[in-house]
Amino acid sequence: MTSPELHFLGHSTVRIELAGRTVLTDPLLAPTVGALRRVVPLPDPATWAGVDLVLISHLHGDHLHIPSLRTVGPRTRIVVPRGAAAWLRGRGFPHVDELSAGEAVSDGGLRVTAVRAEHSGHRWGPRSTHGPATESIGFLLEGGGARVYVSGDTGLYDGMAVLGGRAVDVALLPVWGWGPTLGPGHLDPVTAADAVALVRPRIAVPVHWGTLAVAGMASFPSPLRARMRRLLVDPPHAFATEVAARGLPTRVVVTEPGSAVDLTAPRAAA
Repeated sequence: MTSPELHFLGHSTVRIELAGRTVLTDPLLAPTVGALRRVVPLPDPATWAGVDLVLISHLHGDHLHIPSLRTVGPRTRIVVPRGAAAWLRGRGFPHVDELSAGEAVSDGGLRVTAVRAEHSGHRWGPRSTHGPATESIGFLLEGGGARVYVSGDTGLYDGMAVLGGRAVDVALLPVWGWGPTLGPGHLDPVTAADAVALVRPRIAVPVHWGTLAVAGMASFPSPLRARMRRLLVDPPHAFATEVAARGLPTRVVVTEPGSAVDLTAPRAAA
């Protein structure tokens, strides 16, 4: 088996090297997106160089970020949820494939299968009726005898148990977001641990934390400042504690945004 190489660039952006291909998930490579500000440094440009395939889990602006896609390269192959390809091609990205859950594409020796996700697929979220609407998806990457599950934004659902029979080596699971609370269709440390119990990966890497905050919320004096500062740090460690409390054999590898994922690291301390 060829072990994947992973680099957590922040939020839901992970560089995955597997089966001779370099994949980037939900690239967000900018200091701002709307009212959100990046609270950690931007990753080194070398971490998004030479990308063969970009995977987009859904259309929200912190996951499908047009300026970041242009930074990666407008001619890079992009995989999106079914219904988003024409919209993206119209913005100057000619090489777009779209998938529904259960459908797959191949790139060299890498096979990418779309997986169901429980999350709003509308471009502007559940409260707006403008812009395109599609499903949200995750991805199962298979190649070189290894499997990586990229959940994308999702709530917990029983169907995750199907992945428990696929011998997933690494699961990238969100454990928080960018604000003081979470809306529907997200995992927190407790429900992410419940997802681990269903998927049963060998290793879990918490993502979607510690990268973005509403402008000023973590710095200007307010009743929310202390809570927001904790939420930029605590969720992946709380997730590791929850996984350990369930007696699950999965090893949690907590990785700071911008860092390579050490898949040989010992189990995270609870």
